[in-house]
Amino acid sequence: MPAYDANWFDPPAPVARVTLRNGATGQVKRDVPMLLDWGADVTLLPREATHATSLESVPGKQYELESFDGARTYAPVVQAEIAFLGKIFRGQFLISEREWGVLGRNVLNSVAILCDGPRLHWDERGGTRG
Repeated sequence: MPAYDANWFDPPAPVARVTLRNGATGQVKRDVPMLLDWGADVTLLPREATHATSLESVPGKQYELESFDGARTYAPVVQAEIAFLGKIFRGQFLISEREWGVLGRNVLNSVAILCDGPRLHWDERGGTRG
C-alpha cells in the first residue's frame, strides 16, 4: 500500500507514483510523484517530468489557475499519457512548477481509492487492479 507523504505535506497527504509517457516519441519517465487531490478539477504534471519526456507545450494554449489564497497563475498545456493503477489516461494536462504533480478529478473519477488517514496509506479499493 502506498504511504502518505510527510516530507512535502503537513499534515501528510496521499501521493502516487505514476509513469508519464510522451505518445509522440515514446519517451517515458517512471516514478513521477503525484498528489491525489479530489478538490482539483484537472491534473497537473511536474515540469521536470515533462522535460524528461520531451513533452512540448501546446502553442498558444494555457489555462488560468486560482489557488486557495486567490493568487492566479497561468499553466501551459501538454499532450501526454499517464499510467496509474493499471490504466492509461491520455489527453491534455497542465504543467506545474512544483516537484510533484497533482492527480485531479479528471483522472481520479475513473478509479476507486481508499484513503486510510489514520494509518497514513492509500490503496485501490478492493486491492485489485483492473
